[in-house]
Amino acid sequence: MPILPEHNGDGGRPGTDRPHTVSVVVPIYRGEHTIGDLVAQLHPMTQPSTSPGGASYVIDEIVLVHDHGPDRSDVVLQELEQTYEQVRVIWLSRNYGQDAATIAGMSAARADWIVTMDEDGQHDPAAIGAFLDAALNERADLVYSKPSNTRPHGFLRNITSRGAKIVLATVFAFPDSTRFESFRLIRGDIGRQLAGVASNGVYLDVALTWVVGTVAQVPVALRAEGREESGYNYRRLFSLFWKMVLCSGTRGLRLVSLLGVTLALIGVALAAVFAFEALTRDNWAPEGWTSLMVVLLLVSGAILFSLGLIAEYLGVALHVLVGKPLYLTVDSPTPRPAAVTARELSSTVASRGNDRVEH
Repeated sequence: MPILPEHNGDGGRPGTDRPHTVSVVVPIYRGEHTIGDLVAQLHPMTQPSTSPGGASYVIDEIVLVHDHGPDRSDVVLQELEQTYEQVRVIWLSRNYGQDAATIAGMSAARADWIVTMDEDGQHDPAAIGAFLDAALNERADLVYSKPSNTRPHGFLRNITSRGAKIVLATVFAFPDSTRFESFRLIRGDIGRQLAGVASNGVYLDVALTWVVGTVAQVPVALRAEGREESGYNYRRLFSLFWKMVLCSGTRGLRLVSLLGVTLALIGVALAAVFAFEALTRDNWAPEGWTSLMVVLLLVSGAILFSLGLIAEYLGVALHVLVGKPLYLTVDSPTPRPAAVTARELSSTVASRGNDRVEH
């Protein structure tokens, strides 16, 4: 996968001879009703701005990655690309997921810094200046948002998301997972090179820990999502958690070994108890069916779980060996009937015009 050269603006050193340039990357899955507002909020920042700490920066481009959602996002993205000079659209050949879409956008980004955001409007573009300040002051190559309020999701989803990160941090010995957020600032050359070597099955935040030294965090208040239905259900969230587990290293396989040792020790302890009872008590014998069934269920369940976990690791390795791509881009979205496309574009333009009048 080719790595584009870093965009140098007018030449010179960023922040000294010219403003820092920023590429904003947004993966789009169900962004039909939200991405237009986000781009409108980002557009004023395509003119030179000053961060709270006094750093000069400018959003050089807005990279929107179409991830084949079920709505009319492709029609909206085509209109945005025609309306805004700084908007570039990357078309994926099918739905690959948020991580792959984000990495595809990072690969195409050209600025000094890369900011990744969600499409649903909960991330405030005004925080980008504070991200840049944190990166410069702490000499950090990666800056994460740190939500200062309760996430705008349901109680159950917030609890399960927090619990998954705690499990990954403790059971799988991966403490960095507690600060993973999709609203982040990455140094441009690091982001592009990582995107160029990322393979199938990679989890972006885990991969960033492999190549980034200093990481900073900035408190950010999350806004309410601009749509009623989230693009994530619990099945997809569990899939992301499992992906983090598999990418976080061989800790899972070590847990399998630990499980085997634990069961063996339990077996030795039970054998010692049975032997002691048999030697010290007359006419004693352990209850057969109950104890046998419990042991069989315990051991067989542990064996099947272990085999399943090992198979997952082998599956990730197999995808890499056979060359399964993380993503594939195409030149344009999947074609729609010409008459339908024209009608949708005109209705979208009209509705957006009405929205501007109302505001």
